[in-house]
Parts: sequence; C-alpha cells; structure tokens
Amino acid sequence: MAQHCPDCGFANADGANYCQRCGAFMRVSESQAADSTASYRIAETGEIEGAAADSASERSAMLVIRAGGGRAGEAFPLERTRLTVGRRPDSDIFLDDVTVSRDHAVVVKRGEHYYLDDCGSLNGTYVNRRRIDSQRLNDGDELQIGKYKLAFLGR
Repeated sequence: MAQHCPDCGFANADGANYCQRCGAFMRVSESQAADSTASYRIAETGEIEGAAADSASERSAMLVIRAGGGRAGEAFPLERTRLTVGRRPDSDIFLDDVTVSRDHAVVVKRGEHYYLDDCGSLNGTYVNRRRIDSQRLNDGDELQIGKYKLAFLGR
C-alpha cells in the first residue's frame, strides 16, 4: 500500500518518513504510531533485559538533518533554552558549508514552544519554504539553513 506525500502527492513506500520526490516529512499514521522501537540493555548478570526509553533525546524536541553535507539522519536534541546554528566551529549546531553564515540562526525556547530566529544571515533562514525572521516551530516543520534541510520534531 502506498503512502501519499501531503505536499506533492507522490506515492511513497508504506512506512516512509520522508517523501522520495520532494523530501517532505510524512506524518505518521495512527496504525504506525502504535509501533515502537524496543530498547534493551545488558544487565549486571550479562542477561539482555528491556530498558526504559528515558534518554534525554527521546524526551526532548530535536532537529534532524534530512539532507545536506552528507549528514542525513544526524540529530540534535534541544535540551537547552538557546542553541546557536551556524558555520562557526563552536556553534551548538555546526553546519560546515559556505551557504551557511557563521552566526546564521538561533533556536530559542520561549515558554513551552521553540522558535527559530534568523541572525541576519546572507542566504536567509526558511521554515516550510518561507523565509523568516522569527518563527514558532511546530512538529514536522521543515527548516532550511543554507544547503541543509532539517526537520523539527516536537516531543
């Protein structure tokens, strides 16, 4: 059974997370939401036992690189109230490409919501293909910073 992209309508394989044609985030259907990944750990006795999914990355919102720089799938948990994004090596989210400004953008938590603020970048910051100065992020939003495409996953 094919899963159709909400943006372009392309028929993707069932269970796809992103559209093969346009790269849009594919919302998880209710039947897929019931499936989950099991976590295991090795106990002191050497036996394998189930582990509670309580890591910070599974509890917090995150940004995931979808495309760009050969880093697809790399995730950045949003565990602090402010994270810098840019080409500067000491940025919290370092995106090494000339299309990204040194101090390109910042992700800020205001109350219960995360916002993406552009820091006067040359090439601009985009959310869902629209250039923004400041934008509240919602689950599944597509961010573009330089040549990098990222997905915001709210938890």
